[in-house]
Amino acid sequence: MVSSEALHTRPQHPGTAHAARLATPADAEGIVRLRSAHVLAEPLPEEWIVRSGAELAARLAPAGDARACVVDAADGALVSCALALLHPALPEPASPGGRAARMHTVATHPAWRRRGHARSALTALLDRLRAEGVAPVEADAPAGVGALFRASGFCGSVAPMRMTWPEPAVRGRVDERTGHVWLPPEQYAETVMKATGFACVLFTDVHDRPVQLHGVYSATHPWQLVGGTMDPGERPWETAVRECREETGIELDSPPRLLATVYGLPGAEWPYSTMGLVFDGGRLDEARLRDIVLDPREHDEMRVLALPEWRPLMPPRDFARLSAVMEARRTGVAAYFDTWDWGTE
Repeated sequence: MVSSEALHTRPQHPGTAHAARLATPADAEGIVRLRSAHVLAEPLPEEWIVRSGAELAARLAPAGDARACVVDAADGALVSCALALLHPALPEPASPGGRAARMHTVATHPAWRRRGHARSALTALLDRLRAEGVAPVEADAPAGVGALFRASGFCGSVAPMRMTWPEPAVRGRVDERTGHVWLPPEQYAETVMKATGFACVLFTDVHDRPVQLHGVYSATHPWQLVGGTMDPGERPWETAVRECREETGIELDSPPRLLATVYGLPGAEWPYSTMGLVFDGGRLDEARLRDIVLDPREHDEMRVLALPEWRPLMPPRDFARLSAVMEARRTGVAAYFDTWDWGTE
């Protein structure tokens, strides 16, 4: 159990914290103290903290009507929490299980804020409630947490706000030993990172000058390697072969040789992460370069330039990627390039 003194003397530059976990009765007083010190306009007297903590402990028991998730610091101190109180509800489409909930507390110690702990605790709590078939979940939205509630799926007027699941609550499998909620695969898939994949091919001429195509559809990425986005069901090399045929008329028949793995974070230009592979297409002589046929719907020009000559024609991150790929070709060591982010330059 964490004392109020421990909470108030937390260092201003704290260390690491654990992932959110299901609260137990032993966490009750810590939750009450966190709420008293950092949510209420006037902290509770000590006698009320003890009294409230004792009642909450009983309600956090497996048969109780309270559910909470907490985040612990590495030393065991409670630094963030999300608490909801359950109540009976008449069965109806929005509440098929006959139980609803109301958010009571979302609190984080000031020294641990802006680290995602409140979001982590709230998300874990909502996952637990959904797994138990509790719906709807209602909440008032005091200053400081309204945006968090909205980002977590609550909607409605500012006070109160209400969350209703987009479909009847789906029960997950709850590990009673750890409190972890194992969601059905299709439901869990909605919570993980979304990403698109691509595959490209590096061609050079016999003097090792990169070949690139000018795209008609992208002002921010004008010069591009041969390649493109993976279609559903494709493997990366299959994408490279298809894109090469569609964009240049060249049929790749050699075994794949990987030059680089590329990763980009989402940003203003694209909402998903991007992961791609760049393969070595080899060296093309003058005759094969002349035989390239562009698809005018995608590209209107092909150029063959020495690497330094590409720099003024490309955004910095695109040129950095091309440089990494060329270095991989030169050294024979595949590159790992993880800063091809979707942003603005």
